[in-house]
Amino acid sequence: MNYRHGFHAGNHADVLKHLVLVALLDALKRKDAGFFVLDSHAGRGRYDLSGGQASKTGEAKAGIHRVWNARPAAPPALSRYLAAVAATQADAPQSYPGSPLLVSQALRPQDRFAACELVAEEAAALKALLHGDPRSHVHQRDGYAALKALLPPKDGATRFARALVLVDPPYEAQEAEYPLILAALGDALLRFPQAIFAVWYPIKQRPSLHPFFRKVATLPAKSALAIELLVRPDDSPLRMNGSGMLLVNPPWNIEKEIEPALKPLAQAMGEAGASWRLTWLKQDKA
Repeated sequence: MNYRHGFHAGNHADVLKHLVLVALLDALKRKDAGFFVLDSHAGRGRYDLSGGQASKTGEAKAGIHRVWNARPAAPPALSRYLAAVAATQADAPQSYPGSPLLVSQALRPQDRFAACELVAEEAAALKALLHGDPRSHVHQRDGYAALKALLPPKDGATRFARALVLVDPPYEAQEAEYPLILAALGDALLRFPQAIFAVWYPIKQRPSLHPFFRKVATLPAKSALAIELLVRPDDSPLRMNGSGMLLVNPPWNIEKEIEPALKPLAQAMGEAGASWRLTWLKQDKA
């Protein structure tokens, strides 16, 4: 899956990922104090849905376009996501925003954003996209190393008590990615235990994720929640049948905001056997 060049931009995975991201940003903005966002695998920030690459796969037509057409009945979290996407399209109507553009447009003056992208061409495109935003900084560097370098977060003399860390690797070698994620999360939680971590993951056959989930439950965090959307049964290892967002230290009651949006997403984008679920891998009982 080459998300870096937009082949899959606006597909069902992007819709789930970015709906959850917008909900998390909204939750952080309920308090006046500034927060810090770190995007470990940021990409170029915007993708042209009218270009040949996106047209070849047609995934946006089966993803964001179907959801957009169903918006009159959208619950609040879904409406907020669609409004956020629309806000990024003012100067590029045939585009789909990556997570950096959604984050940058959600920031307040007191908030800060660090977007990390290792691929030079993608990092250059992202720098050009965000160059007018003094709150956002683009780093051409390895995202996992950035978690060590940039947490705990600060901006000059300002130190942030709150942070959201988005981990969205390309999963070029899927099974090899999970140990990297777990190691990065474990170290980052020791550095900044109150941060919210949001990790996107693909789903082919869901049982293969069980070892990863068991290890997530042992991380030094109070809670961990898996939010999943399957657009078809998870019965084939040859295609992405759905995806999930792992939230470590999720905001209070975020699941109640997101869950009502999952059924309309499954109805809009799903095939026969589409489903959704929210699973607490670890839950703070306090």
